[in-house]
Amino acid sequence: MRAFIAVLPPEEVVESLESFLAPRRTAIDAIDPWRWTRPEHLHLTLAFIPDLEEWREEPLIESGMAFAARQDPLTLSLAGAGAFPDPGAARILWAAVEGEEQKSTLAAWAKGFRALASRAGARVDGTRFSPHVTVARSGGRPRAAGHLVQSLDTLHTGSWVADEVHLIASHLGEGPRRTPRYEIRHTWGFTGRS
Repeated sequence: MRAFIAVLPPEEVVESLESFLAPRRTAIDAIDPWRWTRPEHLHLTLAFIPDLEEWREEPLIESGMAFAARQDPLTLSLAGAGAFPDPGAARILWAAVEGEEQKSTLAAWAKGFRALASRAGARVDGTRFSPHVTVARSGGRPRAAGHLVQSLDTLHTGSWVADEVHLIASHLGEGPRRTPRYEIRHTWGFTGRS
C-alpha cells in the first residue's frame, strides 16, 4: 500500500488555514488555477513509504510504539509560506512550520520514523526532510510563483500540541474528483514517559 507517516493539524487549525486561504485561492485561481489541497488532506509528512507491504505494517507499528513512547509532545504553529523546488519554478505551495526548535524536533521524528520503516523492510522516500504542509500543487508543469508565496506569507495559525502521529494509507483516485482517499491505519501517541 502507498502510505505515509504524518502529523495532522487539529480541526481548529485546519479551519484557520482554510479561512486564510479561501480569498487568496479565489484570487489566484482567477488568474492561474492550482490544485488546492482538500482540508481533510492537510498534514505534515514525516516519512513517505511508496509501497508498504501489509506484512511489514505490524513490525512498523510495534517499533513505532516504542519510539513514540520516548517522544515528548510538541507545540506547533504554521507561519509563512514557500514553494518547492523554488518560487521561480514551483510545483508545490506550502505553509511553513514556525520555530527552529520545532523544526529540529520534527526532523528528529522524521529521521526516527524513516529508520523504523526501513528496519521493517519498507522502502522509504529519501528526500531531504523539510517540515511543511502542502496547500497547493501546480498540476504538472512548474510555474513562477513568487507572487503567490508573497500573498501566502502572512499566514499565521494558532498553536496546537502535536501529541500523536499517524500511519496513513493513501488510496489513489478513490476520493472526490479522483483525488486520493486517506485511511488512518494506526496512531502513535507521544507520552515522553519511557
